[in-house]
Amino acid sequence: MRFLLVEDNRELSASVAARLTLDGHGVDVAGTLVEAADCLAAASYDLILLDIMLPDGDGRDFLARHRRDAGATPVIVMTARSAVSDRVDALDTGADDYITKPFDFAELEARCRAVLRRRGGVAQVARAYGDLIFDSMAATLTVDGEVRDLRTREMRLMELFITAPGRILSKDHILDRLFSFSEAVSDNAIEVYVGRLRKKMAGSRARIETVRGLGYRLTESAE
Repeated sequence: MRFLLVEDNRELSASVAARLTLDGHGVDVAGTLVEAADCLAAASYDLILLDIMLPDGDGRDFLARHRRDAGATPVIVMTARSAVSDRVDALDTGADDYITKPFDFAELEARCRAVLRRRGGVAQVARAYGDLIFDSMAATLTVDGEVRDLRTREMRLMELFITAPGRILSKDHILDRLFSFSEAVSDNAIEVYVGRLRKKMAGSRARIETVRGLGYRLTESAE
C-alpha cells in the first residue's frame, strides 16, 4: 500500500518511513502542507499520517479541507499534544485515529492496520444500521429522529460496532481500539462504556448483544 507521511521533523519522518517501508509499504514524505497538497494532487494514497504543527500551517486545517473536498483517504493524526480536547478536535475534524508523540513504532503499525481494516480504504462520515444512524463527524446517534450526542469513547466504540455489524468483537480488540498502550485501564472499563452506549441506543431496534465468553456484537431485533 502507499502512504503519505506529512511530518517536518526529518529524523522522525525518516525513521517512520523506513519502518513502514520494511513492512512493504510505499511511503511519500512531505515536510509542509504545500508539499502534501502536491502529493495528493499527483497520487492516490491508502493512508495519510498527518502531523498537526507544520511550518506552513495547522494540519487540522489541511484535514478539514481534504474532507470538504470529499477526500476519503483515512487519516491518522500524529500529535505531541496530549490533552483530551486536542484529540477530540482531531477526531471531529475528520481524523480516523490519532497517536500521541513520542510513540512506539509497534503501536503506530497496529493503528495503521486497524484503520485500514476498519475503513477498507474508505472514510465514511454517516452510517445507518436498521433504524439507527451514526454520524462520526458530528459524534451523534439518531434514533427515531432523536439526535443523541456521544462522548469521544462512546463514538469510537459505536464506530467499531457499526463498521462490523454481526461480528463478535472481543474485549481485547475493543481495548486495543479505545485505549493507548500507555493508559491504565480497569478490568470493567469495557462493560462501563458498552453500558453507556446501550443507554444512548435506547428505543432503537439495534442493540449490543453480549456473547458470553467471547465479547459483544451489534445486532438488530425484528420488531
